[in-house]
Amino acid sequence: MNTPKSPFSIANFRAFWVARLCATLAQYAMLLIIGWQTYNIARDGGMSVGGASGQLAIIGLLQFAPLFFLTPFSGLAADRLNRRKLAQATTLLQLACAAVLGWLTWSDSITLPAMYGVAVVLGIARAFSGPALGALAPNLVPAAILPNAIALSSIAWQAGMIVGPAVGGYFYDILPYLPYAVSSGLFAISIVALGFVGKVPRSPINGAKDPIGQMKEGLVYVWQNKMVLGSITLDLFAVFLAGATALFPVYARDILQVGSTGLSQLAMAPAIGAALTALWFSFNPLKTNVGPKMLWAVAIFGVATVIFGLSTWMPLSLAMLFIVGCADMFSVYIRQSLIQLHTPDDKRGRVSSVSQMTISASNEFGDFFSGSLAYLLGPVVAVVAGGIGAVVTVAAWSQVFPVLRTTKTFDPPDHLLKDDEKRESEGA
Repeated sequence: MNTPKSPFSIANFRAFWVARLCATLAQYAMLLIIGWQTYNIARDGGMSVGGASGQLAIIGLLQFAPLFFLTPFSGLAADRLNRRKLAQATTLLQLACAAVLGWLTWSDSITLPAMYGVAVVLGIARAFSGPALGALAPNLVPAAILPNAIALSSIAWQAGMIVGPAVGGYFYDILPYLPYAVSSGLFAISIVALGFVGKVPRSPINGAKDPIGQMKEGLVYVWQNKMVLGSITLDLFAVFLAGATALFPVYARDILQVGSTGLSQLAMAPAIGAALTALWFSFNPLKTNVGPKMLWAVAIFGVATVIFGLSTWMPLSLAMLFIVGCADMFSVYIRQSLIQLHTPDDKRGRVSSVSQMTISASNEFGDFFSGSLAYLLGPVVAVVAGGIGAVVTVAAWSQVFPVLRTTKTFDPPDHLLKDDEKRESEGA
């Protein structure tokens, strides 16, 4: 049998890719509007800039807490249960959240407690959907084109994560409830697309037989594999410190004074950078010096964040956010490919759950950190200090994890290649 040249020539992968892109677009379109509405409810209710920033911190914490506590269980679920059906169920729960927020916004009855409640439910849904989708992608294609499939899957996720907020912001300008209606539709498309993913081969869980032992195995594997651990924690600390997205409402309303239209533009700038970078990689896949290039991309991400934090001129702010998007997509493309390719199939769900937990820590808990720091020191200091922290993290990680400096290609260890080839032949 001839090996397909592209993952997109495989029907299962096409359906999966559409499902992941639509779900991620919907998730992050919602998150931007949740933050915007939360900040404005607080400000219109008489809170100061610092106090309203603190509300953004609470939203971030409420989303992160379920992900943090459920990570061991969600990873095990992705390795033991049907990944496609698990992804469908959790996407349906997110659709329900979007519908509730859309109705509350349309009826002009949105409140901070409602935002808090939905944030918790979203955290629970995403805790299980992320590992299921992340671990499903490598099962859909032959081993020979697995790197391309992982890269394309990562691009769908990253593009959705960055383009989604821009979509949400522009639709909010038209009608405040429209982003939630569009998100509901995107979640529905994702559920249907997952239904077109047929039966796929997967590896049985090796090692411990009891659930607690299996959860422990996933954590131990991440700890012992320095490539995986270094890649995951680099993202954790760099984006945790330099995440400016949570403070976009503050910059749009009170620093740059550009309103909701400006908020959409702030969200769109990194989206364009990410989309162009993803397009470049789709025609020119990265092949050499992947580790050093990932480190440089994260450093550039930090420097651009510092300049954005200091800027009071909208064109400069947009330019820096464009660079942030380019650098973020560059680093995620490399990091996700390395993590998936250096993890055995029977542990991908558990490792994906750890990876998602760190992503959530860097994003949602990073929002809590940024909002709290803005409450204490002001938003500008919070963003600038975070960008500097990201650059320092790169310097430290290049020494603590020298494998990141010396990794030249995406090629996984030989024993993992053999495992994937065996799974592929058994499923044929």
